[in-house]
Amino acid sequence: MLRAGVAESGGGAAADRLAPERFEPPWVPEAVRRHAGGPDMLPVGSPGKVGLLELAFERIGERTELTGHYQKAPLHITRPLYHDPARPDLPYVMLMMSGGGVLQGDRYRIDASCGAGASVHLTTQGATRLYRMEQDYATQRVDLTVGPGGYLEYLPDPTIPFGGSRYYQRIAVTADRDATVVLGETLLAGRLARGERHAYTAYCGDVEVRDPDGRLLFADPVRLVPAELPVTGPAVMAGFGVVSSLYVVSGLRPAQEIADALHTALAATGLRAGAGVLPGDVGAWARVLGDRSPEVLAASTAMWDAVRRLLLGVPAPDPRKQ
Repeated sequence: MLRAGVAESGGGAAADRLAPERFEPPWVPEAVRRHAGGPDMLPVGSPGKVGLLELAFERIGERTELTGHYQKAPLHITRPLYHDPARPDLPYVMLMMSGGGVLQGDRYRIDASCGAGASVHLTTQGATRLYRMEQDYATQRVDLTVGPGGYLEYLPDPTIPFGGSRYYQRIAVTADRDATVVLGETLLAGRLARGERHAYTAYCGDVEVRDPDGRLLFADPVRLVPAELPVTGPAVMAGFGVVSSLYVVSGLRPAQEIADALHTALAATGLRAGAGVLPGDVGAWARVLGDRSPEVLAASTAMWDAVRRLLLGVPAPDPRKQ
């Protein structure tokens, strides 16, 4: 295992990481895949086109430590910060990219494991911008593994698909039966300040959560292809500019209690929103819609705070992004 803060380079292990089967998703929806290739672009796999992060967190003594770390530009991280006075054992790690956004032909993969009894919060440096793509497409794989008694929060900032972008993201979680996972996603319809809405070519995503035996607990697929199907219906974005979802997988409290806490937090926002129990009572989920990102992000923070208070007995800290 690599030491925290050390990026491995060279050798067979690094070469294996750059094999296409490692950084390419196992499957890409046809709405995105149909745009593969292009004669005039920097090929997939070229330097700077494949970003990799591998992170391992373990409980050591009184707090969780980053014990494994591999990174390949354009993906990298900040050092873990322990800034939450209510949970001084829990590190906050910011996932970063050295470029300004995601380009055509980019392939990103993030692997993070949270060991037995460990706790960690993962977020991003800011919004993920998906730039216009005239050839090919971009993908991101996020694989999260949480061990017995582990607690992991993955709450990235919003994703903004620019006009003409083509993107697929797969978030795959493997959670022990007594682990807790708090997973968030926020999507804008486009560059709202410029009046751009659903001008992207295709935005597709999959969220899948499984137990250690590989049994699927639940899945939430998204397929947004504005030229083929309207994305303004009540089951999609309903004419709003921002949608945010929160999934909470936990056995610390009954699923209905978690759903009720999310519902109470959302009711105070006055936004279009709803909360319910996940299949098999493995937890709860909520979704909120709004016209502007500040109001939706405030609602997302309120949900996170409600979950923190219910499951951990402590409030959510103020975000530390400057």
